[in-house]
Amino acid sequence: MQLPKVQSDHSQLSDRELLLYANTLEPELARMRHAAAGMYEDERASINLCLDAKAITQASSTAKRFKGCQLLIIVGIGGSDLGTIAIQEAILGRQHNLVSKPTVLYADTVDPHAMWTTNAILTQHLRSKKRVVVNIISKSGKTTETIANAQVLLTTLEHYQKKRWKESVVITADEGSPLWDMAAEQNILALSIPKKVGGRYSVLSAVGLFPLAVMGVNIKKLMDGAAHMRAACLKEDPKENPAMLRAAMLMHAWHRGKNVADQFFFSVDLEGVGKWYRQLMGESIGKEWNRDHTKRIHVGMTPTVSIGSTDLHSMAQLYFGGPNDKFYTIATVNEWKKDVRLPKNHPFAPLVPNIQGKQLSTIMGAIQQAVLSTLRSIERPHCVITLPSLKEESIGALLQMHMMEMMYLGALLQVNPFDQPNVET
Repeated sequence: MQLPKVQSDHSQLSDRELLLYANTLEPELARMRHAAAGMYEDERASINLCLDAKAITQASSTAKRFKGCQLLIIVGIGGSDLGTIAIQEAILGRQHNLVSKPTVLYADTVDPHAMWTTNAILTQHLRSKKRVVVNIISKSGKTTETIANAQVLLTTLEHYQKKRWKESVVITADEGSPLWDMAAEQNILALSIPKKVGGRYSVLSAVGLFPLAVMGVNIKKLMDGAAHMRAACLKEDPKENPAMLRAAMLMHAWHRGKNVADQFFFSVDLEGVGKWYRQLMGESIGKEWNRDHTKRIHVGMTPTVSIGSTDLHSMAQLYFGGPNDKFYTIATVNEWKKDVRLPKNHPFAPLVPNIQGKQLSTIMGAIQQAVLSTLRSIERPHCVITLPSLKEESIGALLQMHMMEMMYLGALLQVNPFDQPNVET
């Protein structure tokens, strides 16, 4: 299986420095391998989600109960929906709702107009007797936005479906949480999240697997890609361990005053991955205290998301001419889902010479190379991640790498990458 490839040639990290970081990470690698030998006993438990055949079977069989549904509404926020959005958009495309069914909506924030619109769409489907499913997701079982939005949608469901409304609802939560207990009390179907798996690491649990299966994503291939990457990210050699290599590059950049980590995706369908990564990095390493809570350190990198070539027309001036305080990850795709060729003769041809008859993928590739060449010439540190495709295996592997990367980076920064105490108080 081809995995996403990480190139560190222009990260400004030497082989000697990489080896030093790898030596520092030996205890964390041992902890990761110990966690890998179990299942869900350790706080690193998310690395084993991709091996959970029972979870795949349960998500698939539950999704089959809603085969043919016309509308899927995912009610959740943060770790409860960002990963699902990332995978949906990467694999099915950002314009999925315009070309395929089911229509997929996300009820995350309590924006009044957004929620009114979502509820209006649900109402239209129910009036037309179309099949719908509402998936309510909250690890804690008491997330304010989620519970507020759920009440609005469930009231509408009950109004139109009467006593059968519960057949259109699936709840995903920690066993024993208030939402889980409510599901049992109301006799609503519920899927569990392993307790040791934190929200931002939960995309490969029922949190993501069930709604993705409803959408038609091949979750078995998604998990296979993640499993192959998991094996690579448990290797001792940092050059063969993409997560360790990425963590070392980021740590080295941070030591050299690079406080911003920009994910620059040359595919619009990967923007959701960037927003998912933004939470993953922000909550995992943005910390006030060290891991032992003995020293106030205020560490972290600010994660940002850029899209090529769109943001070359909005942010390039800052990136190429502004402060040298960023580490760039340039993400490219080898195999596009579809391609478009420009006509050989067109009245607009004189406006931009030398592009007639070329495929858009060729033009995009030229722009990518120009960006990389510029970053090299002005000595801005960066790495390149090359995805074989935007298929399930590639995306599963990419997300798995980033989650393990953050665990290694947390160890290097000596912070706890699994908690978020400043938003829980």
